[in-house]
Amino acid sequence: MLLVRGPRSLAIARRHLAFSLPPLKHVAKPPCSVAPTWTCIRSFHLEGLALAPVVFSGLFVALWTWKCCMLVIFQNKIIFMPGLPPNARWERIGDYTNQCAGIKWREERTRSRDGKDLALCVADVHLGAERRKEETLSIYILYFQGNASSTPPTLTGSFTGSLHHKTANVPGVQRLQDFVYIPTEKGLRLDAAAALDWISDYHHNASVATAGVSDSSIQPAEVLLWGQSIGSGVATNLAAEYAMPGNCRLNSLVLETAFTSTRAMLEVLYPQKWLPYKYLWPFLRSHLDSWKNLDSIGARYKSKCSRPHVFFLEASKDELVPTSLGQQLFDQSVKSELTTERHSVGGAFHNDAIFRVEGRKAVADFISKRIKEISTKAP
Repeated sequence: MLLVRGPRSLAIARRHLAFSLPPLKHVAKPPCSVAPTWTCIRSFHLEGLALAPVVFSGLFVALWTWKCCMLVIFQNKIIFMPGLPPNARWERIGDYTNQCAGIKWREERTRSRDGKDLALCVADVHLGAERRKEETLSIYILYFQGNASSTPPTLTGSFTGSLHHKTANVPGVQRLQDFVYIPTEKGLRLDAAAALDWISDYHHNASVATAGVSDSSIQPAEVLLWGQSIGSGVATNLAAEYAMPGNCRLNSLVLETAFTSTRAMLEVLYPQKWLPYKYLWPFLRSHLDSWKNLDSIGARYKSKCSRPHVFFLEASKDELVPTSLGQQLFDQSVKSELTTERHSVGGAFHNDAIFRVEGRKAVADFISKRIKEISTKAP
């Protein structure tokens, strides 16, 4: 420890420190093996440019998915269109009395097998036959209308010219619609079966009341099923899946502007690949497969002595059902060994084939021919 007092003492202390402290050595830095790098980091944001494509692509996928879900959920409303025409729920057959050309229609009520109320438009048309065995014949024509149509005007327009002066009882079935009911293929099957049961009961009661015959001697009623557009699928479903009552016999099918199936119509109406309609066929609940039904009808009646005849009424300018689908049905009917006839109404569109004189005459001639064939075989 050094005590320094005064300038002299300070000079002595400096000399003492200079000799006592070792000299500082210069330490060289090791050579740098890595050369220094100079980096400049700049951020480039893509969010602004990618935001619009991502948002619009997401909206397209979301709306496409939402539309597919809505199509599956509400498919029966889209297919059957129960709300069209808007006044269909309030129309009555009496509103068209002036258009019936002397044919008197009446309203009957029955109940479907699932407990729903059904309304039937019924007309009795008699022909003054020269031979007595024609007078004893009973032919019942069960008519099923297409979608987006009302029963009263359809029946009066279709049957006024086609069935005037023909022997027939014509029930047209329509489920009493309310604001909640939505048609389904299963419900229409039950409705058609209920209408067939009504024909059986009506024929039995009429035969007993008029002729006074016993149940065993009642001559079977000849039943002709007539369907228009979607109604053709209902008619073929009834013929293929349900057995005729004991006092009824399936005579013929009249298929007006019919198509093969709902799936085929989806592919025809919406051929675009980017539309979701035709890809949703696995989720269909209403198939209306007339092509398959014709094969079943042929197999059902193959071993029976009397086989039903099939008559196709087509529209040459059909804007909905292409000619190819009608040709497929015709070929399937021939393949099923069913007696098949076909007539195309010139200049007619999908819904007005029967409203043209040519269409009415074609159906009337077919029914008249069937009546004559039945009368010649009758005992």
